[in-house]
Amino acid sequence: MLVEVSLQILIVTLDHDFLSTSEKETIEPNLHENLFINYLSRIHREEDFKFILKGFTRLLNNPLQQTYLPNSVKRISFHQELLVLFWKFCDYNKKFMFYVLKSSDVLDILVPILYHLNDSRSDQAKIGLIHIGVFILLLLSGERNFGVRLNKPYNASTPMDLPIFTGTHADLLIIVFHKLITAGNQRLQPLFDCLLTIIVNVSPYLKTLSMVSANKLLHLLEAFSTPWFLFSTPLNHHLVFFLLEIFNNIIQYQFDGNSNLIYTIIRKRNIFHALSNLPVDYYTIQKSLIKQASRSSLSSSSSSSSSSSKKINTSTPSIKNLAFNSITSSFETVSINANCSKNEEMECKKIEIDFSSSETNVNVSLAKTPIIEKMTEKTHPNSYQDKNYQDNQANQEESSNRQSSISNSSNASEPQQPTPEWINSWKQKLPLQTIMRMLQVKLHNLNCRND
Repeated sequence: MLVEVSLQILIVTLDHDFLSTSEKETIEPNLHENLFINYLSRIHREEDFKFILKGFTRLLNNPLQQTYLPNSVKRISFHQELLVLFWKFCDYNKKFMFYVLKSSDVLDILVPILYHLNDSRSDQAKIGLIHIGVFILLLLSGERNFGVRLNKPYNASTPMDLPIFTGTHADLLIIVFHKLITAGNQRLQPLFDCLLTIIVNVSPYLKTLSMVSANKLLHLLEAFSTPWFLFSTPLNHHLVFFLLEIFNNIIQYQFDGNSNLIYTIIRKRNIFHALSNLPVDYYTIQKSLIKQASRSSLSSSSSSSSSSSKKINTSTPSIKNLAFNSITSSFETVSINANCSKNEEMECKKIEIDFSSSETNVNVSLAKTPIIEKMTEKTHPNSYQDKNYQDNQANQEESSNRQSSISNSSNASEPQQPTPEWINSWKQKLPLQTIMRMLQVKLHNLNCRND
């Protein structure tokens, strides 16, 4: 109890501004106005860093300890305060963060963070814990040493609700993030970009991904690349850009060791062909949206009928609810078995026979693929600007300002209708060039071998 209160007081002191406005003007620019932050940023001795990091790892790994003797280990419950303090240490003292990344103990920080993320994914009261854990991983993923450390083999000694796999800490990271996206709380949807950005940052250093984590990544792409999901909200296509960049980084920098991922991409090549041939005509767009609206209405009607006794108001779903319903229904529609069964593995091993027997189908899918140079542009997904959508949104705001407050509130709840021009604006930038070249080369080699 005293340790928890001490942590809370220390966190408050690192946030509180003790100086008045007149004192801020007289203070030197090199010194921080908060003396607690000033002294924390001055810690530089390696033995001090070792002592601090050892204390963090010992306390964070407390719930992961297993023993046969009951009540032999005292459990602590101030994990969120520990993570907030660790975040502040890394933020205010960059030397400490570099020491953590240089040390092998960084994985002792990673595993308990992933444990808490997975354990708290369905608890709305622990949304703050998930946010701070994701932000710490986002901060660490920007450094090369963190991505290199993820290649260390992972021993499944931590009690987690995860599929059994044999791989590295990178596999554990991908599997936990997949579970956060597919089986997490609705309020975690704003973190999807951060979760995929972390994987993008470490992807150039991942040497060997297991078959389980490779299937998880392809599952996310298959769910996020469905037309009605891409058209449902104006920012959903950014998730596809992140996933494609992950595959591109692994193909370009770690091709030799990631045979599982390459094999899975070839087996699921129809996903990439469907993305390159994504329809942009008005009829297909409306058909996809109508299909999604019917699915959401069925799900809302079933939920309202089951909760009618609780007197819950289910008049009109908001944009966030529609977006989350599209995500959940996409994962319900797209089903993939991450743990490949024996029958599926036998079918996967016969891929050369499938290629030779369905040679015409392969040629048709490649014929529909546009020219490679026209499929991509070398830009980062964070720099993509939806100009057409922003123009439509500006026009909508101008028209809504002329109406009454009641009509404004009703129009604000209506999602923006996608247009062919807007879809073409980001479809032409899909980074499919590297993947399509790899598929063409591999499929050509398989066809030549069969001939």
